[in-house]
Amino acid sequence: MRIDTTEDTIAAISTSAAPSGIGIVRISGKDAFAVADRLYRGVKDKKLADQKGNTVHYGWIVHEGKKLDEVLCIVLRAPHSYTGDDTVEIDCHGGVIAVRRVLEAALAEGARIAEPGEFTKRAFLNGRIDMSQAEAVMDVISAKSEYALESSLSQLSGSLKDKISRIREALLYELAYIESALDDPEHYDLDGYTERISGVVSRQKEEIEKLIASFDKGKFIGEGIKTVILGKPNAGKSSLLNAVTGKQRAIVTDIPGTTRDVIEETIQLSGIALRILDTAGIRSADNEVERIGVDMAKSNADDADLILYVYDGTGSLDENDREILSLIRGKKAIILVNKTDLEDFKIPEALENRKDFPVIAVSAKTGEGLDTLKETITKLFFEGSLSFNEEVVITNLRHRNALFSAEESLENVEESIANGMPEDFLSIDLYGALDALDMILGGNLSEDLVDEIFSKFCTGK
Repeated sequence: MRIDTTEDTIAAISTSAAPSGIGIVRISGKDAFAVADRLYRGVKDKKLADQKGNTVHYGWIVHEGKKLDEVLCIVLRAPHSYTGDDTVEIDCHGGVIAVRRVLEAALAEGARIAEPGEFTKRAFLNGRIDMSQAEAVMDVISAKSEYALESSLSQLSGSLKDKISRIREALLYELAYIESALDDPEHYDLDGYTERISGVVSRQKEEIEKLIASFDKGKFIGEGIKTVILGKPNAGKSSLLNAVTGKQRAIVTDIPGTTRDVIEETIQLSGIALRILDTAGIRSADNEVERIGVDMAKSNADDADLILYVYDGTGSLDENDREILSLIRGKKAIILVNKTDLEDFKIPEALENRKDFPVIAVSAKTGEGLDTLKETITKLFFEGSLSFNEEVVITNLRHRNALFSAEESLENVEESIANGMPEDFLSIDLYGALDALDMILGGNLSEDLVDEIFSKFCTGK
């Protein structure tokens, strides 16, 4: 039997475990003030428990007669704190040892160490935020690009919650009407009702489908675009990586096959992260090490979001190039004909006239064509626009799966209407749609799933 630990007073370091200007130890729970007051020594022996919420107090942390650090203590009273419980945040000097000593003193005086994500979990359990906002907290922390951060902050402020709530309210009204009509047919008329509910269901299903459709865009915003560079040895793949990242990330030589392992680097493209992987040149390998590198290149190309095929514009098409063209068939890819800075540069007719892939002349040495490359990537993934607006974008797989379930339930409602089924049949699937939407906001979640979600958080948050 699980023990309820929500009444415990918890403590953790809420800043990075590295030297910094300030370190924060957070104490939260019903005994937060009592624990803090056993450590805090302020002006005129004032107690934190006697102070108003949202106030800051200067003093020292003292334990077993020894001064541990000079601090500022922030008093936050329930329910007006991050967790919804009484909370004290102790701002220490940012040395790793200094912050750890303050935490250890708090644990010695009655707090217990917080589990990963437990502060945010308490905010959820206390109704301060819903589950979509709780998950957005971790997305804010782990954001890899500006647009990922903007999207996460939007969800943290309640954009997804508001969108789902509006859909729920529309469906809930119809469900309540059906239930009322079945219970009291004298006062609620169902004549012609199917036409009305058909319109409501159709509109809400369309809203759900828009959210589902946003997931691919959300995936790229949240995780970045996995971009694999393919090409023959000495085509200029590593030079291209260095050019787009602006640093010497890969070794560049005239010796074919220099790159054996996969080199990964992340860059920002107009606010979106590109996870660029430079791979071994594609050719018949001369030895086992190179063969492994070629196999890794092909494997990464299989699950790439985007492939940049770098072709040497001073060479000629051969069997290795045809193999690469076969690898990228049916995928999002851009052909980069490299080395425009050389006199014998030429785009082969077989590449220049292709309709299935954009073909761009570039020079990894001079940077020519790289702006066109960035514009082309934007068109491929974001229809030419990367401006962040009020659109709600789904970035969480759990949310998408719940939306699929809600969509399926509404399709069942439409099918029942088309087949002339009684209204009580409609209510069954309306309940199903509402339950699926509730999963996004945190209703109907099992305790184990809640624990699993918060276990992915960092300690202190």
